[in-house]
Amino acid sequence: MNDQKDIETKNIQICRENFLKNHFNFFVANHTEEARDSVLNKIIPKLNIKTASWGDSITVMETGILEELNKSKNIKFIQTFDKQISREEIIQRRKDALGVDLFITGSNSLTKKGQLVNLDMVGNRIAPMIFGPKHVIIIVGKNKIVSNISEAMDHIKNYVAPRNAKRHQLKTPCVFTGKCMDCQDNNRICNAWSIIEKSYPPGRITIVLINKDLGL
Repeated sequence: MNDQKDIETKNIQICRENFLKNHFNFFVANHTEEARDSVLNKIIPKLNIKTASWGDSITVMETGILEELNKSKNIKFIQTFDKQISREEIIQRRKDALGVDLFITGSNSLTKKGQLVNLDMVGNRIAPMIFGPKHVIIIVGKNKIVSNISEAMDHIKNYVAPRNAKRHQLKTPCVFTGKCMDCQDNNRICNAWSIIEKSYPPGRITIVLINKDLGL
């Protein structure tokens, strides 16, 4: 058990060093409560933001950050997931989210070389990571750390994506097989890849890595 913990600690240290070299900001939190405190009380106050939005992430939801932003009197929060409104309105809100001061989401994988690897259905999560919002905060659990891009893509296609499809109650082949079938289904969620090698401008993207297994 101690050997495993030592490996995980070393992986986090390697990640931190390489993401910092790649011009990301990088924070480590021991649990979701510490991550929420760091984001709300240490990171966001330095950004002088007036608008914010988010992209689908189980880990982000588990921190409670979204609820705090949604009730903030000083920040206009664009909610991009709402079962009470039409699909057309949801798409418009996701387009509006490209222009916010702060976008918060998770990441499918991060490599020990300091790269972010993600796969999206419509791109409303990866597009703001790359361009648009002034600041991006990405919150991830330590289970998202992989060795390289190849490992990240395999993990996403054959583990993360099938479970996300099931979570969204889709009927794609991977939901039934548990692995990617490279399907032609209109509802497939594996449509657009992104690999972010560097944060540009430097410091635009902040990673908060929680020392727990979280999300998918």
